[in-house]
Amino acid sequence: MPDIAIHTEALTRDFGAVRALDGVTLDVPKGIVFGFLGPNGSGKTTTIRLLLGLLEPTAGRAEVLGFDTRTQADEIRARAGALLEHSGLYERLSAWDNLDYYGQINRLPAQERQARIRDLLTGLDLWERRDEKVKDWSRGMKQKLAIARALLHRPLLIFLDEPTAGLDPIAAAALREDLAALAAREGVTVFLTTHNLPEAERLCAQVAVIRQGRLLAVGSPAELRAHTGGPRVEIVGRGFDEHALTLLRQQPLVADLEVQDSCLTITLRETAEVAPLVSLLVSAGAQVEEVRKGSASLEDVFMALMEEEQQQ
Repeated sequence: MPDIAIHTEALTRDFGAVRALDGVTLDVPKGIVFGFLGPNGSGKTTTIRLLLGLLEPTAGRAEVLGFDTRTQADEIRARAGALLEHSGLYERLSAWDNLDYYGQINRLPAQERQARIRDLLTGLDLWERRDEKVKDWSRGMKQKLAIARALLHRPLLIFLDEPTAGLDPIAAAALREDLAALAAREGVTVFLTTHNLPEAERLCAQVAVIRQGRLLAVGSPAELRAHTGGPRVEIVGRGFDEHALTLLRQQPLVADLEVQDSCLTITLRETAEVAPLVSLLVSAGAQVEEVRKGSASLEDVFMALMEEEQQQ
C-alpha cells in the first residue's frame, strides 16, 4: 500500500476488563493532516501508543509506513515524530540547546543539525528567542518548540496528541496556523488527535470519529457533514411563533426546523432558493434581521454520531 501511511485491521486493546480500542480498521493516506476525533477517554491516546509500538494489541494488527507495529516498532519510531502528553523539553536549557541535544540523539551531522534547527525555529517564529531558557516561556511557545523537536529528524509521519490542549484561544490559533504551514512545507503526514472540532475542521483533509474505542465514521469533513442531511439556512429575527413554523414545515423542501433564542435554523432537503421561505415568514408576521446560508458543522456531525451510537 504505497500511498497509505497507516493501516489497521480490527485493532483492539484491552486493559483488564476494559476494552480501550474495539476492532478499529482504518487507512490514513500519506501527505495529509488526519484528524482522530473523540471525547476524552475514547481511545485516542491508546491508538497512538499502539501505532508507535509502545503497546501491543490484544487483537488485530497495524502497519505504519509499511512496518508492522508488533515486530518493527524501532523502524517506525525512527521514521516518525511524536508529541504526546509530555513535551519532552528540558526547561533549564535554551530552545537551541534542546533541539541540538535531540539532533545529536538522532545522529544528525553538526552542519545539517544547525541548519535544520534554524529552519524550524524560523518557521515557528522562535528564532529570536533561541537562546532563552524554556522555563521562562509561555505554554504556547513550549508547544511550538515541542513540535519542532518532533519534526527535527525529518520524519515521514508525526503524531500530535491534543497539541492545543490548555492553550488560550490566541495561542491555539497561532499554533494551528504554524502547524498547517509546517505540514504543507515539510510534506509530512500528520495524525492529530483532538476533541476540538473547529480545529479539526480547519486543519484536516480527512477525519475519523471514535467513541468508547469504536470507530463511528471516517471521511473528509465535507463527506461527514453530508451525514447530517442537506444544506442549512440560519434566519435571525423575532416572531418565529408556532403559526409561522407550521407554514414552514408544510414546505416540501424543508426537512427540519430548530429555534434557539432569536435564531431559526432550517435544514433543507436539497439546495434551493431561500427567498420564498423568508417571504413566507414575513407574511406570517415574523421580523427577519439576517439570513445566513451554510451547511452543518463538524460539531453537528459529531453530536449526531454520538446520539446515534447511544441509541444503538
